[in-house]
Amino acid sequence: MYQYTEFDKQFVRARAAQHRDQLERFEAGQLSGDEFKPLRLQNGWYVQRYAPMLRVAVPYGEISAPQLQVLGQIAREYDTPDPALLAEAQATQDKIAGLAPKLTTNYGHFTTRQNVQFNWIPLSKSADVMDLLASVDLHGIQTSGNCIRNTTTDELAGVAVDEVVDPRPYAELIRQWSTLHPEFAFLPRKFKIAITGAAEDRAAIGWHDVGLQMVKNAAGEVGFKVLVGGGMGRTPVVGTQIREFLPWHQIMNYLEAVIRVYNRWGRRDNLYKARIKILVKAEGQRYFDEVEAEYQDILVKDGGLHTIPQAEFDRVAACFAVPALNLPTATAEWAAKAEADVSIEAAKTPAFGRWIAQNVKPHQNPALRAVSLSFKRVGQAPGDATADQLDAAAALVAQYSAGEARVTHTQNLVLPWVRLDQLHALWLEAKALGLAQPNIGLLTDMIACPGGDYCALANARSLPLAAAITERYQDLDELNDLGHIDFHISGCINSCGHHHSGHIGILGVDKDGKEWYQVTLGGSDGKALSGPTVAGKVVGPSFSSFEVPDVIEAILDTYKALRTSQGHKAEAFIDTLRRVGQEPFKAAANAARHPAEETTA
Repeated sequence: MYQYTEFDKQFVRARAAQHRDQLERFEAGQLSGDEFKPLRLQNGWYVQRYAPMLRVAVPYGEISAPQLQVLGQIAREYDTPDPALLAEAQATQDKIAGLAPKLTTNYGHFTTRQNVQFNWIPLSKSADVMDLLASVDLHGIQTSGNCIRNTTTDELAGVAVDEVVDPRPYAELIRQWSTLHPEFAFLPRKFKIAITGAAEDRAAIGWHDVGLQMVKNAAGEVGFKVLVGGGMGRTPVVGTQIREFLPWHQIMNYLEAVIRVYNRWGRRDNLYKARIKILVKAEGQRYFDEVEAEYQDILVKDGGLHTIPQAEFDRVAACFAVPALNLPTATAEWAAKAEADVSIEAAKTPAFGRWIAQNVKPHQNPALRAVSLSFKRVGQAPGDATADQLDAAAALVAQYSAGEARVTHTQNLVLPWVRLDQLHALWLEAKALGLAQPNIGLLTDMIACPGGDYCALANARSLPLAAAITERYQDLDELNDLGHIDFHISGCINSCGHHHSGHIGILGVDKDGKEWYQVTLGGSDGKALSGPTVAGKVVGPSFSSFEVPDVIEAILDTYKALRTSQGHKAEAFIDTLRRVGQEPFKAAANAARHPAEETTA
């Protein structure tokens, strides 16, 4: 992991002290609510439906055991609302028709931006929390506002067997360049960058304002393929390639040009048309030409101010060296025996075998594996981790993964440095904690935003639907038979649950003051098992919350019937959908509607 320098540490501590001063002035009446709002937002403090929400930055998803431990402490000691506030919020939720699980406290939430959120911390305690975060080099800087947000990447970066170039040093350099960038602090709209260095795109770069694919040219030189103008939300757009090959050391200069032109041309008169995707769609080649002209000006007139020196890259890259793992000297022979032992144990213990097959990935080092801890289970919302689970995860990371983990954009936690001979012990401990569900990549490994249970922007709740589907599909044989399915749920058009990219997507909508849900089919985020990046298509009129679980079941039953009757037993859901088209699935979904009296109960 990147090690913060003394400058980094002082910067984060100073930012926490600045927030404390601002909070004290606000509480003393020296700052109005309107004056304090942009200041707290710059440190990740929102005010949501019932209480403040803190978003903690986890740059490109890398997180240490001590950091997880502090997040657990925050969940336990600070994510606790006033009992009267919680009771009032719960009473409001109970009045909403449909499925209504209890609101929960004392937990953190892994987000699709590889960050961590808390939903109940009183604003009066925010300065204490900022100090605690700063003690382990964490903060909330630029997790909100119209600025460059957290750069995300592949959770297997640095360990993936299909990796061309490790993207983490570049992601770190982008973090340093973009943090408090004076020109880009007030963009037309928020700006998101994703970077991948592997053959398979596990970072969904096509769905970002800027997507970066690390490549090597014919001469073996490292560079970037650059996409611009991607994004979900009200108008889903897949990014357009603007550069086939950009030399690696020019990436900051080029990003400067891309964002500078956007900052100059992007709309500020219409919130819904302010993202760069709208600009790229409207201007096309004219925008591309202007970016190229700006880039050339930066190189010539500004002397390539942000060209990355080799020495600086080497300094940052050195932080991402393989950690000390205490592997035996004869690693290859030892790994072969350890792998054989794992196979024997998997054959003896089917549950362990399922976990190995679903949650354990190959590694560049044959003696190691990357292991996913699943935070998708009955009784808890997708991506939620209680204080105790955060503490326990920190202990597992320290013992089994050289002190390092990765928050994934699918809301799980990956341990990237697990020794083969420790897989079984790790599984036993994770199983005892409820974090060993062998469902990574399957239907119940769903993405879901907090939705109307917590978010003030949501039109409908996501979590009750996630709970209903999770409970309905607990049979592991059935889940494995259904195979790989990306199931994504958003509570509003902002698409924080990435419903556009789901093989099956759910979007919450407001209909006459009630919660209804659109179903989309055929989306993809660009992974190998999903095919090209594309937005799903709406099945038809929206469904009530009561209907959605039956609609999903009808769609999946149709998939099973079609693949079997047409001689494609091993065909994945997305492949069957693309082969036969959406009509059979639409018909099945609409046939699952309930009588009118049930949907209005």
